[in-house]
Amino acid sequence: MERTHRWAAQCHRVHRDSGAWPGRALFGIVQGGTFSHLRDESTQAITAIPFDGYAVGGLAVGEDKEQLYGFTGQVAAQLPQDKPRYLMGVGSPEDLVEGVARGIDMFDCALPTRVARNGAMFTPDGRVDVTKRRFAEQHGPVDEECDCYACANYSAAYVHHLFRAKEILGLRLASTHNLRFVLRLMERIREAILEERFTSFSREFLDRYRPTDETARQEQKLRWLQERGT
Repeated sequence: MERTHRWAAQCHRVHRDSGAWPGRALFGIVQGGTFSHLRDESTQAITAIPFDGYAVGGLAVGEDKEQLYGFTGQVAAQLPQDKPRYLMGVGSPEDLVEGVARGIDMFDCALPTRVARNGAMFTPDGRVDVTKRRFAEQHGPVDEECDCYACANYSAAYVHHLFRAKEILGLRLASTHNLRFVLRLMERIREAILEERFTSFSREFLDRYRPTDETARQEQKLRWLQERGT
């Protein structure tokens, strides 16, 4: 971890002194794994360097949700309030809401498109698998509340058919939908914060949205690894 901190300081010096990247923000990344004292130590070391923003790294790599949320909150509480806070590698809808509740501003993750390639699509009630037989006769969109291109133009039955037929359009439509879902979710979160009703919004969202259970998550991860040939 000390090597990481030295590297962060060196990166900041080069970024500051070279002038080669005007207008580009450089973020420092807090590490420490699932060790509380190391998280505190890394947070202190990284925030001592005046980065443009700060990231929480080393999470969403296999630890359980309780640890993910706990360490996110622990680190975020110590980050400067006047700099953006970025939680790396997190992208499931429930994690976005839980992250914002703990002070996170920014996220990035391949999950919305990765699961879409296997037929998993986000809805306000949770993730659904459009390859399942029950969607073969659903002539409305996958998500009645969604305004994405896929939901506006294609039925769930058609998307189901595309996956069954192994047509690449199915992957594209599912990816388009999932990206719009998380972008729209963040839009709603911003509105709720500005209107000072985020607490009630998050409670209502999490009461309705059913997260994927751990068994299903591991099955999807295995399918993804098999696709990659690893």
